[in-house]
Formats: sequence, C-alpha cells, structure tokens
Amino acid sequence: MRLQHIHAGARMTYCLAINLNQGLVFCSDSRTNAGTDNVSVYSKMHSFVWPGERFFVLLSAGNLATTQAVVKKLRSDVPAGLVPNLYTVGSMHEAADYVGMVSTQVQKTQASRDTAHTSFEATFIFGGQIKGAPPEIFLIYPQGNYIHESDEHPFLQIGEIKYGKPILDRVIRRDLDLARAARCALVSMNSTCRSNVTVGPPIELLIYPRDSLNEGRRLYLTDDDPFARELAERWQQGLMLALENLPPFPWERRSTARD
Repeated sequence: MRLQHIHAGARMTYCLAINLNQGLVFCSDSRTNAGTDNVSVYSKMHSFVWPGERFFVLLSAGNLATTQAVVKKLRSDVPAGLVPNLYTVGSMHEAADYVGMVSTQVQKTQASRDTAHTSFEATFIFGGQIKGAPPEIFLIYPQGNYIHESDEHPFLQIGEIKYGKPILDRVIRRDLDLARAARCALVSMNSTCRSNVTVGPPIELLIYPRDSLNEGRRLYLTDDDPFARELAERWQQGLMLALENLPPFPWERRSTARD
C-alpha cells in the first residue's frame, strides 16, 4: 500500500520557468518514481499553441493521475466548446484561474473514488502569452490559487527546488538574454539531478521569444546527449576553476610570502 501511494503521487520532480524581457524559458525533468525498482518516464511539459494568437505551457508536479487528467481536460475543452477554455480566456490571469479550477475539480473527482487515502494533489507552473499582452508565468497551487513571479527573482520552481535555486538567484534577471537564461536553467537542472537521484533525464527545455506566438524552440535532452554532457562537463570545470581563483586565507598569504 505504501508503494502504491508513492507511485500515485509521483512527487519527485523539478520544473522551472523564467520570465525575461526577451521571452520565456521552461525546463523540466521526466522521471517519476515509486522506489528504486519502479522508475518511469513521463513528460511534465505540455504546450498549447494557436500560432499567431496565443501560446501556453504547463509544467506539472505531483500526482500523475491528476496531472494527466488535467492536461486531457485542457486539451478536450476547446474542441468540445466548453467555456472557459484556453482559447476563449481573455488574459493570462483568466487562463491561470481556469487551470486552477480544472485542477481542483480533477482532484475532487479522483479523491471521491479512492479508498487508500492517496494524495491526489498536483502543483503546476503555467506560462505563456496572448496576443497584445505581455508574457507571464504563474505557480498554481493544489488549492487552485496562484502566485506571479517577482521582479527581483523572475522565475518560478516546483518540485525539488532547493538544489537548483542558488544559481537562479545569482544569475537570473529580467534583462538576461534567452540563450544564457536557458543554459542557466539547464545548469540548475543538472545540479538538481546530481543531488537527487529521483530527478533525472530526459530533460525538456523550451525557449519562447517574446511576441513570436509560435511553438518556440524545444529540446529533448537524454542522458547521453552530446550537448547535455558537454554543458555538464563545462559547468564542473568552471566550478573547479572558480574555487581555485577564490582569495586565500590570510595565513596562506603569510606562508607564501615566507617561502
């Protein structure tokens, strides 16, 4: 019963989104975990695009059954003509309200069928742009309410956030260019994967230029991807070089001077 509960939750994940002057960056891992002998791969990055009109991305963490049901409903509400839906909402805030409403409804439905006291909670990062409005990102809690990123720290994280947060705090600013921010997101993900084995590849990265209103540039990086490996190696080398270049302690200076 314990393993069933953990698998239903599939909580071990890391996703982040960055909102810059130039556009948006999204990054997520793909690993779900129910113990060392039950590891699966599911995409946690879901895009909804109407070229030239609107662009949305949903990053998911939490109960896998809930997140899959939420994504399915978001996709099916549009052709079904159910209002609101992602095509009819007039603003990003309305879209976030809608996603939060769908999430809470799905959780209630899942819980009503359950007899094992499973947690069906899910947390999402929702971001994108509607034509004529600026890009925005939101963190949507299991209760359906949400927050916006701050100007001081224009990024949001869900899942195992603590390992990859320091690099984001030090580097990410609104005026950073998309390519550097995307590499920073991958370094943040790499640090998390190294520190927590329940977070792992394939890694998905999406770079969306502001006002493009298209699918953006999406990368799918496996464990043996040459670019991902080179990035990790360069980052490791850079850390070691930075460590060597740190100022010595006062007694080290005195020792060097005597020599």
